[in-house]
Amino acid sequence: MVRLMEEKDIDDVSNLLKQVNLVHHLGRPDLFRKNNKYSKEELKELLKENDYHIFVYENEGRVVGHAFCITKIQDETPLLNHVKTLYIDDICVDSNQRGKGVATSLFEYVKKYAKDNEYYNITLNVWAFNDSAYKFYEKMGLNPQKITMEEIL
Repeated sequence: MVRLMEEKDIDDVSNLLKQVNLVHHLGRPDLFRKNNKYSKEELKELLKENDYHIFVYENEGRVVGHAFCITKIQDETPLLNHVKTLYIDDICVDSNQRGKGVATSLFEYVKKYAKDNEYYNITLNVWAFNDSAYKFYEKMGLNPQKITMEEIL
C-alpha cells in the first residue's frame, strides 16, 4: 500500500497538495496563499532528485496519502555533530480517507525507511494552529526539538 511515488501519481498527489495547502491557508492566510506548493512539472522534477523521497499510500489504484521527505545533512562543525536527518516536509491524507490509518501507515513506512537507511533522526515542522497534526505526531512518538516563536509587527 505504501510505495515510492511514480510519475503516474502526479494528478492524485497534486490534489492532495491542494488539500494540505488549504489547511495552511485557512490557518494562516497572512502567510499562506491558496496556491499549490508544487506544479505538476515541479513534481516530475522532484522525482529525479536524490535528496527527495516521496512516498504514497495507494488504495484501489488511487493515491490517498503522501509523505514528502528530504534528506538533510548537518556537517560536523566545532559546535555540532554530523547528523543525517530525514525531514518530513509534508504528510497529507485525502479528506475522505482520514481516520482510517493512512497517515499512521505512511509515518511507520517513513520511520522504517529512515532506520533501514541509517538516518540519525526524523524531523518535521508542525504549525501551532494545526492541533490535529500536532496530536498525531505526538502519538507517533515525536517530541519537540525546538520551537519557533513570532511576534507579528
